Parts: sequence; structure tokens; C-alpha cells
Amino acid sequence: MIGRNDLCWCQSGLKWKKCHYPRVPNPSSLAKQYLEHYGILLKTEEQIAGIRRACQVAKAILRLLAEAAVEGRTTKELDELSRKLHRDMDAIPATLGYGTPPFPQSICTSLNEVICHGIPDNRPLQEGDILNIDVASIAEGYFGDCSQMVAIGAVSEEKNRVVRVSKEALHLAIAVCKPGNPISLIGKTIEDYARKERCSVVNQFVGHGVGVAFHEPPEIPHHYNSSSLLLVPGMTFTIEPMINAGVREGVIDSTDHWTVRTKDGKPSAQWEETILITESGHEVLTS
Repeated sequence: MIGRNDLCWCQSGLKWKKCHYPRVPNPSSLAKQYLEHYGILLKTEEQIAGIRRACQVAKAILRLLAEAAVEGRTTKELDELSRKLHRDMDAIPATLGYGTPPFPQSICTSLNEVICHGIPDNRPLQEGDILNIDVASIAEGYFGDCSQMVAIGAVSEEKNRVVRVSKEALHLAIAVCKPGNPISLIGKTIEDYARKERCSVVNQFVGHGVGVAFHEPPEIPHHYNSSSLLLVPGMTFTIEPMINAGVREGVIDSTDHWTVRTKDGKPSAQWEETILITESGHEVLTS
């Protein structure tokens, strides 16, 4: 972790304490300030408890779906299992019917060169595929959101690399989540690591606040950015870096208006967790 007398991460040449050292607002005014100025709802203990439960439901469903993702099974069958698991857990899939046009399935399943928002279909999973399963669940009115990668059998070195880099980038980003750090440090941490590993970071899509709604402020960019907004206790949001083996640009399918594929057809990978900022650091609500 950077120290007060170290050079600032923004490469200004100044010491951190003279440059981007965090100056957290008075705690008594945080909730009002963040809601009025940024539209960010700092969660109460009651809300945090509800969000934590929803996150645990989403994670439990994700784990079971990942176990079921085997060669020969279709992503449509995974979606059918997701619907059953949501019913069994008295939960609602947040993606089903979401957006414009309405998303048609209960999970996102993004294969190989698909960056995000892949729609489950009747294509069987094949040896060499990499698959992102993204689960967002509503439980007792609260939202939890998470995703993970699954490798189907032996996969190429390139696919292995993006899976590994996306997971490690997420862990590194979570590690810098603590009160007083700027949101921009998340993106810097991710892109510094991805570039070192010869990968690119998608900048068309970002993490987001979540908990009392599916998508709330703030946005959480995974790429280099200049957001000086400070992380403070009570913030809940996703970190979900989308890492490409080639160029960062994605192309949205002109037919379904959801599926996003890499512009160059190279593989992409993503892992996602929901994070709570606490008084002393963070809690991964979907762990």
C-alpha cells in the first residue's frame, strides 16, 4: 500500500500527502453529502444486512451453475436451472426482463469472444470454451450481483491468460478498497496489471452501485480515469473487470442489442464481486 511520503500514484512527481492523499468528509455529513451531491445512497445497517443476504443467494446460485457448466450442456439449460434455483431460494433473477429491449433470460452467459451480456441459447458447451456466468438476484427486495469464469476442458494459453488476469485484476482492485481512496485507484490498479500481462481493459462498461436497486451510482470504471470521488463507509458496488486478449473495443450485436463481442474476435474474461466499504476497509458481500 502506498505511504504518505511515497510518490503519488498519479505520476505528478509530488508526494502522495501533497497530491491525492484522501481527505474524507466529516462522517456526520457523509450520508447527506453523498446523496445530495452524487446520488449515492450510503447504506444503513439494516440495508447492508438485506444486501448481504441477497449477495449470498446470488453467490450460491452462481456456484451451482458453475458446477453444472460442463461439455455438452447448453447455456439455455443453465438458464433453466437458474430459474429453478431462484424459485427454490425465494429469489427473483434481476436480469430477466431488464432494460430495453427486455433481456430475455435469467442469467448472462458470455462465451469466448463475448465480453458481456451473452444470452443463453441452445449451443452446447464445447471443449476449449471459456464461459462467464453472471448472476444478479433479488431477495427480499435487495440486490446481489456476481459472476465467474468456467473453463470447459483444456483451453488455449490465450484464453487461460485472460481468465487468470481478469481474476487477479479483480483481487488487486478489491485490495485497494478502503475509506479515503479515490474510485480512480480501482481502475488504475486493474489497468496497470492488465497492461503488464499483455491484456486490454474494456472501457465501454463499468462496475456500478448495487443493493437497493440493480444499478445505482456510483459508476466504477475499470480503466484509467480521473474520478476523485472518495470511497466511504456504506458504499456498496460491483467491481467486474472485463479483460481482453486483444483490443479493448467491443461491438454490440445489431440483432439482439445485448451481446457484446470483442472487435477483433479475441477472447475476453470477467469476474465480479459485490463490495461493501466498511469503517476500516471492505467486505466482499458475495464471497
